[in-house]
Amino acid sequence: MLFNGQNLGGWISPGGKSLDASWRVENGILSLNPASKQHQDIISEREYIDFDLRVDFKLTEGANSGIKYFFTRYDEGGWLGMEYQIIDNDRHADAKLGRNGDRQLSTLYDMLPVTKKVAVKVGEWNHARIVSKGSKVTHYLNGQEVLSFDRKSAEFEKARQLSKFKDAKPAFGSVNKGHIMLQDHGDVVYFKNVKIKAL
Repeated sequence: MLFNGQNLGGWISPGGKSLDASWRVENGILSLNPASKQHQDIISEREYIDFDLRVDFKLTEGANSGIKYFFTRYDEGGWLGMEYQIIDNDRHADAKLGRNGDRQLSTLYDMLPVTKKVAVKVGEWNHARIVSKGSKVTHYLNGQEVLSFDRKSAEFEKARQLSKFKDAKPAFGSVNKGHIMLQDHGDVVYFKNVKIKAL
């Protein structure tokens, strides 16, 4: 379990700031604190290489967040990670941007759109799963595979060159170890049953 259901044990901030103002834990559920004026992403204390990550999440109307993996400090670009996008496709403007829908729910944010769309309802629990083994990564939504890609493929490199991460050093998505990150985008999103298995 990455989230113990009781507190933020096992989580830190990239900058070492306090997490208490931005996040809250109630009844086994982790969420952004709507009363907070601070925005603070949280990352797992440990770093992971090959893994099977599973997260239950619930969106509120118009919300935007994300689950990032291989999250680490780049030589150029600051803290970065590959992102499983969590967003209300119908009500958040960012879901309409990007290329070919690559900023919508369960995509690899700003790089690769899903190959299969799975309907979700705002206000209900949904299940995200990310499996990474070697250079291959697969995204699942509610038990269905929605995207699979190889980080060493020509398709991935083309997407990287067209993305906002094209100038990152080392090449974005090339690192093989990093933290798991839950994004504070200023919108209320709920998380529970956050767990990971090393492969």
